Amino acid sequence: MPSMATENSDVSQAEQIKLQANEAFKAHKYSQAIDLYTQAIELNSENAVYLANRALAHTKLEEYGSAIQDASKAGYYRRGAAYLAMGKFKEALKDFQQVKRISPNDPDASKKLKECEKAVMKLKFEEAIAIPTTERRSVSESIDFRTIDVESQYAGARIEGDVVTLEFMKKMMDDFKNQKCLHKRYAFQIVLQIREILMALPSLVDVKVINGKHFTVCGDVHGQFFDLLNIFELNGLPSDENPYLFNGDFVDRGSFSVEVILTLFAFKCMSPSAIYLSRGNHESKSMNKIYGFEGEVKSKLSDKFVELFAEVFCYLPLAHVINEKIFVVHGGLFSTDGVKLSQIKAIDRFCEPPEEGLMCELLWSDPQPNPGRGPSKRGVGLSFGGDVTKRFLNDNNLDLVVRSHEVKDEGYEIEHDGKLITVFSAPNYCDQMGNKGAFIRFEAPNMEPKIVTFSAVPHPDVKPMAYASNFLRMFS
Repeated sequence: MPSMATENSDVSQAEQIKLQANEAFKAHKYSQAIDLYTQAIELNSENAVYLANRALAHTKLEEYGSAIQDASKAGYYRRGAAYLAMGKFKEALKDFQQVKRISPNDPDASKKLKECEKAVMKLKFEEAIAIPTTERRSVSESIDFRTIDVESQYAGARIEGDVVTLEFMKKMMDDFKNQKCLHKRYAFQIVLQIREILMALPSLVDVKVINGKHFTVCGDVHGQFFDLLNIFELNGLPSDENPYLFNGDFVDRGSFSVEVILTLFAFKCMSPSAIYLSRGNHESKSMNKIYGFEGEVKSKLSDKFVELFAEVFCYLPLAHVINEKIFVVHGGLFSTDGVKLSQIKAIDRFCEPPEEGLMCELLWSDPQPNPGRGPSKRGVGLSFGGDVTKRFLNDNNLDLVVRSHEVKDEGYEIEHDGKLITVFSAPNYCDQMGNKGAFIRFEAPNMEPKIVTFSAVPHPDVKPMAYASNFLRMFS
């Protein structure tokens, strides 16, 4: 049995470590902060503040499952915030109701409860008026962009006829760089055209890179348009001779998501073999409602575009295979062994992402250092070890898994005995993480990955999450 002196020493040491953890948190070193809070908890598990602080650090890293575990022990407030970040408004409401009962005179608790009640009421209203899927009419059917007049004073990029040209692309990107908007006629034209292209694709797309040619894979861009332009500066514009795959999470968080998605979509319209696009977990209604894309679309385009983007995101493929050897997916692998590429190709992807099953796991899962499988730190999908990666590759005669989905200090990380690479292409994520971005170039026939890292570039003074849910910003 430990002595009183030992206990006092542990409590004192835990407080010192907590102060170090707080400093790491303030410096946006969230992984370091989590490690330090964990040390403090091991020394003094009775202090709920350490758990609450660690929950907040997990939230900053989008590890909402871990945040909920900590917050469940520490109190209702942080757990409610974690549920909110996952888009689980009804669960969040229950926790904020408890916060209000415990602190009935706390104005902050009252404010957050009121905002949460509004979010749930809005959700219930949307559910009540929702048209059954079988009766739902495509929003694209109600749009005829040709009937939209372009004002004579409009000086921006124009599409002549039906063809998106390189000249148009350069003019549009230059306009975006100068914070000018694309006319809605041409924005509608691009999104409707990409819809037709994506609809015709399978859920798993095969990509062929012929000998002597190269292929570039980029990870999350998250609305960081000026860093996207920097990728093109470093590696060249997309073309049939310089093709790219952007591996999901094009939007949300960064406040130039409209510019990013229109640029990527328009390049695909210009030349379908110049650019390939995978769906990420943020190409979904629930994420877009919270993390800024919906608000940005309403501000820069219109409410109808919100519906249109939601529809088109459901047509994005879920994964790609390059030269029959490299499997590229946004999130990761599966809760069961034996999944074959033919099963992925057969997924009916034309829907919002479900909360379980192959499609969910492709979009949400993460690797873990230990063998086997474990619960997801995000609260959705799962964590999978190197043995799971190896069996999947062997079962499908593949050599490598490339995925994105996680911010990495160097822009990438190689795991699972070199069989899995994470690539993340949003440097200084959310203007605060200090990470590099990266992309991977593969050259045929050997297809060895060559990783290029880069730093963030300046952008106009528009903060990340500028268009995000007011309620979410209350906790940021």
